[in-house]
Amino acid sequence: MIRVVLFLVVVGTLALGVAWFADRPGDVIVTWQGMRIETSLMVLGAALLAAMVVLALIWTLLRAIFRSPFLFTRFMRHRRGVRAYEAISSGLVAVGAGNVAAARKLASDANRIAPHEPLSLLLRAQVAQLSGDLEAAERTFQTLASRADTKALGLHGLFIEARRRNDLVKARAVAEEAARTSPALGWAGRAVLEFRCAAGDWAGALHLLEQNMAGFAKDAYLRQRAILLTARALAAEETDRDAAKSFALEANKLAPALVPAAALAARLLAEAGQLRKAHRIVDKAWAANPHPELAQAYMDLRAGDSARDRLKRIEALAKKVPGHIEGSLAVARAALGAQEFAKARSAIAPYLQNPTKRVALLMAELERVEKNDVGRAREWVARALHAAPDPVWTADGHVSDRWLPASPVTGRLDALEWRVPLSGTLSAPAIEPEPPPALPATEPPVEVEAAPPTAMGVAPAEETPLKADPKAEAKLEPKPEPIIPLVHAPDDPGTDLGEEGDASAGRISGWRKIFG
Repeated sequence: MIRVVLFLVVVGTLALGVAWFADRPGDVIVTWQGMRIETSLMVLGAALLAAMVVLALIWTLLRAIFRSPFLFTRFMRHRRGVRAYEAISSGLVAVGAGNVAAARKLASDANRIAPHEPLSLLLRAQVAQLSGDLEAAERTFQTLASRADTKALGLHGLFIEARRRNDLVKARAVAEEAARTSPALGWAGRAVLEFRCAAGDWAGALHLLEQNMAGFAKDAYLRQRAILLTARALAAEETDRDAAKSFALEANKLAPALVPAAALAARLLAEAGQLRKAHRIVDKAWAANPHPELAQAYMDLRAGDSARDRLKRIEALAKKVPGHIEGSLAVARAALGAQEFAKARSAIAPYLQNPTKRVALLMAELERVEKNDVGRAREWVARALHAAPDPVWTADGHVSDRWLPASPVTGRLDALEWRVPLSGTLSAPAIEPEPPPALPATEPPVEVEAAPPTAMGVAPAEETPLKADPKAEAKLEPKPEPIIPLVHAPDDPGTDLGEEGDASAGRISGWRKIFG
């Protein structure tokens, strides 16, 4: 709308100007070298306009003639660029689809048309990787790394190839160079951090983390710094306990729920006599993340206390997370050490139906210490072999008996998690299942015809005829099979003979134990 208004304003202005000149006629006389030209003002104006148009056309034609070589060169370059773009685009699609023959042909076309283009070099490297020619891929990535505009891309490719060959020395050198030249590269910073962690260079890893702080979210940065400080504290624990305490306290301040940092800080504070601060640290970490290391650290804070005093402290700690298995196990262990066997049994009683390995082993120790029943202890030890697994420190399929700051498989920082390594829960019946209720004497027995086996070993439900009284079938309950025998086998020698136990000590073993 604005353009239309402007156009009308310009046309109106020109019309007014022409009308103004038409209302004021005049003559123009030009005398030049004996020639006299006489015309009106309007004709002279029209002649000037026509001359300007002719001059503009002549200038345009001459300019086009003089610029024709440049225009032709630009046209051919554009045409070649379009062909190269089509070849590279189709080649990348072929690489993604896994079409090696088509990708190789298109890479050859792109290399012939535009041999020095970055995307052409990238396509050549990817085709070499897809074809399995790793040497050609590395040479191409080396070419990319030698150019200023593609150096980051080339270094990334060289890093991947070095990791593929398991050449950790070259991979670390490439990652260090990439992190030094382009600090914004996230993969380079993570790779260098992992290499320094694998080498135990915790100070260097902390320095690198500080340099790349802008590339991390605040929570992730604080967590990783706490992990590195904990690792540095563990490394300095044997040589410089003051420095280890300082690192552990800073790590606990950054991540109060980090179990290794809290346990180490509490232990070092207890050695320095700062028991109240150590208690606060363990209490806060335990409330957020109950863990057996925290329970053990809490028990060891006062080394001179009696077993009953330790039991009281552990009971107070377990009340902070009621119903949690770690609290119950900690109370049971403390009660076992204090000879409070009733409390120990009461603490682990809710977990005996489907015990984990730790529960089964704790019951075995309880049977051995309280009743000196080695047979029952063996039964619980055997039960532990088939019990559900307990949480452990695990990462990338590796199970560790202690916390590690980085994965021993991949070097990834903060990879270990406290969890069950196997999915699912194994369950088993109790050691002494309750006997099933007896059937009434008046009820007829149940008759079951054997079904013919199928290819999978189980007959279809509709082909299994059952002849049973509905009343008796309703009252019938399956009898659970105990997975551990309740008597010793005939070849079992019975209890182990210790310092005070032998055949003359009055113990019954072997066949006499069965028939006695």
